[in-house]
Formats: sequence, structure tokens, C-alpha cells
Amino acid sequence: MRNILRISQLGEPRYESPVPYVVSDDACVPSSVNWKSGEAPEDLFCFEKAGPRSRIFFDPKTVRAGIVTCGGLSPGLNNIIRSVVLELNNAHGVPSVLGFREGFRGLNPAEAEPPVELTPALVDDIHQHGGTILGTSRGPVDIGVGVETLVKHGIQIFFVVGGDGTQRGANEFLKEAVKRGYPLAVVGIPKTIDNDISFVSRTFGFATAIDSVRGVLNLAHTESTSVRNGIAVVKVMGRNAGFIAAGATVASQDVHFCLIPEIPLVLAGEGGFLHLLKKCVAAQRHAVVVVAEGAGQDLFKAGDLGRDASGNVKLHDIGPFLCQEITSYFKSCGIETSVRYFDPSYQIRSCPAKTEDAVLCDRFARFAVHAGMAGKTGVMIGLVNGQFVHVPLELVTRTPKRLDPQGELWYAVKSVTGFRWQVTG
Repeated sequence: MRNILRISQLGEPRYESPVPYVVSDDACVPSSVNWKSGEAPEDLFCFEKAGPRSRIFFDPKTVRAGIVTCGGLSPGLNNIIRSVVLELNNAHGVPSVLGFREGFRGLNPAEAEPPVELTPALVDDIHQHGGTILGTSRGPVDIGVGVETLVKHGIQIFFVVGGDGTQRGANEFLKEAVKRGYPLAVVGIPKTIDNDISFVSRTFGFATAIDSVRGVLNLAHTESTSVRNGIAVVKVMGRNAGFIAAGATVASQDVHFCLIPEIPLVLAGEGGFLHLLKKCVAAQRHAVVVVAEGAGQDLFKAGDLGRDASGNVKLHDIGPFLCQEITSYFKSCGIETSVRYFDPSYQIRSCPAKTEDAVLCDRFARFAVHAGMAGKTGVMIGLVNGQFVHVPLELVTRTPKRLDPQGELWYAVKSVTGFRWQVTG
């Protein structure tokens, strides 16, 4: 297969792997499996398939690994930490794994607590709890100071758990280590509850989020049907992508409107949201609205709110704004209504991983350890066409992942909400 994206290697693998099965470096996974019969398209490329290699680069008895969790919470972070530690310790015999506290901030000794030694005993039951025992934070760190900290502690494999901004930071750590001539295996593990990292078909925590939102939607449906012309508005996470909103809508089957960042939100006019909502309430006697946090940002008259510590543009709060617009519109039409508002964002992201995500976390962590022990560097573990793969960090943030308004998922949303209530798309 043409165009295989090879991952940088610290050097020739020198030690026999203790893992009883292996994956060849020549095994690859195509970026797409959809093309017409005949030759594959010229722009098709392939990823290295993730998995244990027959030989590894590091001597397990002397290697020291480090791990950091960055950005917002997502169900499964503790599962990731636990599985990384157990795979390193139990399967490879790695004697030391350090956990750096509070995200990249933990790599700056001037403002960080000392790293914690992660032992199998310490991580034994952490998977039963949400959050991360290491803590997390947003924002960058002085890369030079951070690499100096890794060198000081003798970290040879650095596992970085976070979203696309975090993976950009991981790549900067690698560049600095290369500049210093320090052999560091940097391995990214993708984390975003929004499911918006490229070359990862499903991130850990996403299924748990969908399940949790579905429970909220059940309550919202009950509220809306228990009063005259009841309207329930549920705001969910989704800064730039509407995967949670769309997935929860399909799972619930009780939603009438799904508003996402990828499709402009039009309020006024016969084809606008408010007019269609009025028609829906007249026909159904109630309505349930799901809105992603990043939807409708162009509707606000206020200026730029600036950026958060991660460099993300701060969002206006679409939930209360939408409730106010709905209330004012129905009042102007002389229609009695009761609007109920739900914002379960923090409850959703801080809960423990459910079964499907727990299994996914273990696999992401295990494949990350295999990559690190083999001496792969500048790599993130991806999930493409049902296969775990090695994605170059340089490629991770080049093309943002967004919901396709012409794709199957959005068609499913339109189908379950009822085509007549679609604002656009």
C-alpha cells in the first residue's frame, strides 16, 4: 500500500519483547476504506498498525516512564492511568512510573507539587472513580523548563493524555528534546469528551457522555410533557463539534431539535428555529431541544470574550440565551409556555467510565505502552476503520474533526427528530 506514514524511531530495537504476540512494522491500516471498485485513490495513505513489536528499544529493567493528564475531565482518565501503569509494570517489568500533577503545570518545579510514584497498589481501584488522581489543568508550560524536568527525573517514555491542544504541546516537548539530543519517546493518548480529534473514530469517555446525556434527556422529556406547552432546553458539551448533541439525540429518540456548531442557528423567519418550535409545540404539545455549547455563537451582540488558559476562544452561554429568546417569542405570540433548562456538563464529564469506555481506555493505554517501549516517538494512538494505529503528532491537529451535515449521523438526527422540525441542513 502506498504512502505509509512512518513514525520516528529512537533507534534500533535491541531487546526481545515480553509480549507473546506481535505486530509487524509493515502492517498498515488505510486512511479510508470507501472507494469505487478498481484502484485505490492516489491520495490514500496508510497508518502503521499499533501493537507490540517483536523487539523493543528500551531495557525494561532500567526504563522510567512519566504520564500527565491535561485539559478538561473526561470519563476514563483514571482507567488510562491504571492500564498504563499495569502494562508497564506487570507485562514489561518497568520499575518506575512517575505521574506529573495538574497537567503540564506539573512539569514546572516552581509551581508544582513533586511527581508521584505510580505503583500497581496505588492505582489498584482508581478506575472505579471519575476524574484523574493526577489532577489536571489548562494552559502551556515553558517547554524548556518542562523538558529539563523530564531529564532531571530520567523520564525516557512520556505519555501525554489530552486533546488536540495538548498533543500540540507534546510535539513541542519532542522538538525540544531532539534539540537537546535527549532520547525521549513521546506518546500521545487522545482525550476529548467531544470526540473531535482527527484520526480517532471514538475517543474514550464519549460513550459514557452519550449515556449520561440520554438520562438527562429522559428527565427533560418528563418535565416538558408535564406542563402546558412545556419546552425543555438541554445544553451539552461540544465547543466546535456536535457529536455529543447528535449522538444523545439519536440515543434518546425524544428530541425535537438538535442544534450544533456545524450548522448556523437561524432564530427568525418562517424557516427559523423559533417559528418551527412554535409549530412543533402546537402539534406535539411539548418540545425537547438539545443545544451544543458552541452553537449559535454568532447570535451574540457582545464582542470577543477573549481566550481561556488553553488558548480556546471563550464561548457565550447559549443555553440561557436560547431560553430567554424562546420565552420572549412565545410571549409575543400570546402563547403560554413553560421553559425548563438543564445544563449537565460537569456531571457528565466527571463520572466514572462505563463498560464500553472502560474497555476502550484499556486498549488505548496498552497500545500506547507498546509504542513507547518500541522506541516510537512523536506518535499518538489513533483509531481508524476499527483498528488502532500510530498517528504522527504533526498530523493530529492539521485537520480538525467535525460532524458532517451531509453524513449518516446527521441524517439519523433528522430522521429521529422529524424532518419537519429541521431548522436547516
